[in-house]
Amino acid sequence: MVLLARNDETDLVKLAIPGIPMVDDYCFSSPECMTKEERFDYKGMRKIWKLIAADFEAQNSDPLLFPGKASDELLEKFPPTIIREVEFDMFITEATRLANRLRRAGRLLEYIVIPGLPHGGSMMDVKGARENSKAFNTAIKEYLL
Repeated sequence: MVLLARNDETDLVKLAIPGIPMVDDYCFSSPECMTKEERFDYKGMRKIWKLIAADFEAQNSDPLLFPGKASDELLEKFPPTIIREVEFDMFITEATRLANRLRRAGRLLEYIVIPGLPHGGSMMDVKGARENSKAFNTAIKEYLL
């Protein structure tokens, strides 16, 4: 989404639905202020981010690595977006922050939080899979058809 926005090409995308909202460096903050799920996974997430980045220190402020660090002006160029999360996900804080920023930028269509499920629960749990499917079907009907 960041690259599309930087290149003024978001008109190529009718609807963005990020699958796993790994969008900022929240896992590098103090674990004392994190949810239980975030505290459980923050060390692993730190390692993953350092593996993803070619040069973590140099890229730390780059929205291509951390879309949540995009400027308000860049967020205004994002495609229309729906963020879907589950209540006990390790990315809930990041997703909520990005959803709030996209809402202020006029680019958030919906922020959906499926209650009672952990990370991956919308795929592993029958009720969660139903809720997830329902959310996607509604999005397609409402925004793409």
